[in-house]
Amino acid sequence: MEEISQGLERLLHTRPLPSTTLSRLRTLLRREDGSTRQVAALLGVSQRTVQRWVTRDPARRTRPGIRHQEAIAGLLRARWQPRVRARRRAQAEEDGVIVHTRARFGFRAGPGTSDDPRRRLITVHLAGAVTREMLAALDTGAGEQHHRLVLSRALSHAYFRDSGQRAHHLHAVLEDIDFIDFTLP
Repeated sequence: MEEISQGLERLLHTRPLPSTTLSRLRTLLRREDGSTRQVAALLGVSQRTVQRWVTRDPARRTRPGIRHQEAIAGLLRARWQPRVRARRRAQAEEDGVIVHTRARFGFRAGPGTSDDPRRRLITVHLAGAVTREMLAALDTGAGEQHHRLVLSRALSHAYFRDSGQRAHHLHAVLEDIDFIDFTLP
């Protein structure tokens, strides 16, 4: 459901996050120099609880609850590849990004035009200003609807209106995304 924000997260990293909760916890432990006390303080649980989650003995190991799994994932996501993230973000904000998507677009245009939504495969370069706006929205935790609004406005301008050269009153509405990928130029 959050295709755009997940695509932006993939843009900022070169490696995916670890997939299991246990591997995420072990990664957090490595980042905190093996201190279960520091990881426990970050997660708001006791040190013994973290020790039970990461013990090598599978018979004694317990699994964190859903709330704690989400907290672990969020904490690791915030600390994942910080230098790579900063470098890629600066490059994306300066040079823009290339968006490759297959989505359904509807139109709001003048009389005599078709506003039926059509599925289109689009690859387009977006300017750095648009990328800055989308990344700022990602930082503030804006919803997927806000990302769709920004992206549909940018795609309308770059693709459908040919960077403002034609169809000045055309506004594309991004309705249904099959996939979306952001890359650096």
